[in-house]
Amino acid sequence: MGDWWQRNIMEPGKLPLLLALAAFVLTFVITRVITRLIRAGKGPFGNVKAGGVHIHHVVPGIVLTVVGGFGAVAGGRHGFGSALAAVVFGVGAGLVLDEFALILHLDDVYWTEAGRQSVEVVAVTAALVGLLLAGFTPFGVDGMSEDELQGRANIIATVAGNFFFSLLALAKGKARLAVFGVIVPLVALIGAVRLARPDSLWARRFYGRRPRARARARLRAYHHDRRWSGPRRAFQDWIGGRPDPDPDPDLASDPDPDRR
Repeated sequence: MGDWWQRNIMEPGKLPLLLALAAFVLTFVITRVITRLIRAGKGPFGNVKAGGVHIHHVVPGIVLTVVGGFGAVAGGRHGFGSALAAVVFGVGAGLVLDEFALILHLDDVYWTEAGRQSVEVVAVTAALVGLLLAGFTPFGVDGMSEDELQGRANIIATVAGNFFFSLLALAKGKARLAVFGVIVPLVALIGAVRLARPDSLWARRFYGRRPRARARARLRAYHHDRRWSGPRRAFQDWIGGRPDPDPDPDLASDPDPDRR
């Protein structure tokens, strides 16, 4: 274990990346726990306000990301300074991406359906950084044997193939399969060989003159969403919290405030 740690983490300078990933994931988990406690009115936590303005945690997150990012660039890949900068950057990135939806929509959508985008972005980011740490970027390791070189070449070839299938799955409108297919073999292949979703780039390009394919794509997408929307929403609620119910559209559009 010690030799593996030295050759695959310390020698290529991946320790800052590992610390940044750990800080990123831990910050996201702690932030979600605290915000859910605040929402439920439990615990000693509360929203931070200054002069009546709600200070979202994306604000200190941006500051920490900038400080940690410049510190990491100045500190290189080795030493205590680079490790500390990586932790600061990971914490800042966790705070920022936890409110990615707010930045995207320029609105406080944290507890709405649109707020789920923050959880998805955090999951994708953690998965891609984990991919780097898994040994798929072995640059900087010295003195490798022929077997090690062959093994790493096989891994890189596998990842390249998965990435190709992931591009096809993404073109077919299957973003989740595309992302996790880069990491897990054969996952993206499933999305690549099956029918595209009717609103995808692939469907618009190749199903335009194929009415049967368009009809099959719509039917399959309908059955898929009906089958998996419930479990998917339950899993997202478990991670990020249940969104607030949408307001009554009739009341929202009613110009008479006395009727609300």
